[in-house]
Amino acid sequence: MHEISVPRQFPLDDEENLCDIVVSNAERRPHHVAFRRLVAGGGWQDVTSAEFLGEVVATAKGLVALGVQAGDKVALMARTRYEWTLLDVSIWFAGAITVPVYETSSPEQVRWILSDSGAVAAVVETAAHRETVGQVRDGLSTLREVLTIDDGAIGTLAELGAEVGDPVIHERRAVARGDSVVTVIYTSGTTGRPKGCELTHSNFIAGSRAAFEGFGDLVNDQASTLLFLPLAHVFARYIQALCIVNGAVMGHTPTTANLLADLDGFKPTFLLAVPRVFEKIFNGAEARAVGSGRGAIFHRAAEVAIRYSQALDTGGPGLGLKLQHTVFDRLVYAKLRAATGNRLQGSVSGGAPLGKDLSHFFRGIGLPVLEGWGLTETTAPVSCTTLAVNRIGTVGRPLQGMGVRIAEDGEILVSGVGVMRGYANNPAATADAVHDGWFATGDLGSLDEDGFLSITGRKKEIIVTANGKNVIPAMLEDAMRGHPLISQCIVVGDQKPFVGVLITLDEEMLPTWLKNRGKPALDVAAAAADPDVRAELQTAVDKANALVSRAESIRKFRVLSTDFTEQSGHLTPKLSLKRSVILKDFSADVDKLYSE
Repeated sequence: MHEISVPRQFPLDDEENLCDIVVSNAERRPHHVAFRRLVAGGGWQDVTSAEFLGEVVATAKGLVALGVQAGDKVALMARTRYEWTLLDVSIWFAGAITVPVYETSSPEQVRWILSDSGAVAAVVETAAHRETVGQVRDGLSTLREVLTIDDGAIGTLAELGAEVGDPVIHERRAVARGDSVVTVIYTSGTTGRPKGCELTHSNFIAGSRAAFEGFGDLVNDQASTLLFLPLAHVFARYIQALCIVNGAVMGHTPTTANLLADLDGFKPTFLLAVPRVFEKIFNGAEARAVGSGRGAIFHRAAEVAIRYSQALDTGGPGLGLKLQHTVFDRLVYAKLRAATGNRLQGSVSGGAPLGKDLSHFFRGIGLPVLEGWGLTETTAPVSCTTLAVNRIGTVGRPLQGMGVRIAEDGEILVSGVGVMRGYANNPAATADAVHDGWFATGDLGSLDEDGFLSITGRKKEIIVTANGKNVIPAMLEDAMRGHPLISQCIVVGDQKPFVGVLITLDEEMLPTWLKNRGKPALDVAAAAADPDVRAELQTAVDKANALVSRAESIRKFRVLSTDFTEQSGHLTPKLSLKRSVILKDFSADVDKLYSE
């Protein structure tokens, strides 16, 4: 199959905007809990639809008093927290457009986004963020105001707007139509300067209603989710809209450092995360089991869970497997479910492929992880598997209102209700990316006979060896990153005689792995040369090689003494590799890989 389009069967009013839905929620069900807010000292405070609307209107009045005009851009730079959503929606109510900035952004990244967007105001979280903006402010001719959340920005705005009447805000919010821009989200910039994607109210509303059509049992008004992904990213912004449109309860936490405790307190019914989170959950559970002397039980339980899930796709598990599954459910699986709050019905993974074994493991223990695919330019989801049809190894069928086409060279093209209006201030890039309504994603993939989409890699990342063999690095890298010792890896070999890989070690997991095997503590540099560590890494390489032909397989690896991180400039905020930067900074290591 080369093309599939799924008709839209839900209503979509050209005049409706997201503000209308916030008001409707408060009028129809004023006492419905819309948010649960993390409070100082722990615990969660309910915020009803009516209370949220009241805070939004008060904050929007402050923005108007500050001089923000309809159509202006307002930048928002903060970690994931309740105030992020409050400010975001308040900006819409003021008739303005939100420009999110990752809170980890460098001064140069901040300068580019604020200057390219023409932001007239910025709300940042901390004094450090304010200092970052201050470093580049001289070159920002449009920026007039910078407020800081930690210094009481919300209260300041409420005070400033005390004299602004409610009719002013409701007039401002009513200006936007469905096709009006609600946010400009800048791409992560793996291949050059970030481009600002203009996303509309209808983009988010349609995507949210399409999800309800496909996952009504997961994202209805009885559902709840704890968001820890950065709200500067389109995936988290989409989930925010999903909750507002469908009435699900949303909570925020800025970090995964206390994720299990937060999950136990909040008790979500669904979660959204990138594969690295699920890998760490599994690896952490395995490490704890090995450390307590229950490693053999855990490994056997994991094997049974994977086999049980696989059997669900091939006629169902037999009696013997069912009995084993029942035993391990009491011993292992129930405890893992309890660790998530015991209400979790399913999760969605996006941003990169999730390993098949890991997908089968989580489904086998009763915590199914669905896989979705999309981009900033498509307002996040294009397709996703469902609880009813979870075809592991694919990213599902397109959502309602979306179409997918596979070009002759394997590139995935997308059309439909989620595709952006265009790149801000860049008509040439828009014209280059969108042809006859089809957006060229740059991703490679295939459609099976039932219309399920599989992602194989990025078009611009294909490696061509000296022997002329085309190699897709993502397939090998994604398989290796699931290993507990591996933090990041990058496959190399363009115009080289064979394929190699640079590996970085996971500093969090390394001490536990060494201790569980009776080895002394080692720093990363020493571990990189340790024979046992290298033998373990070879098993990860061998497992990845089993997915490809011999000509595409990894022949050698080199372990680095440092990691690829966002702070080092080697990863984007969604943890994608900045290949050109890495290959430049670690060119000597690549050379040694082929010379030794």
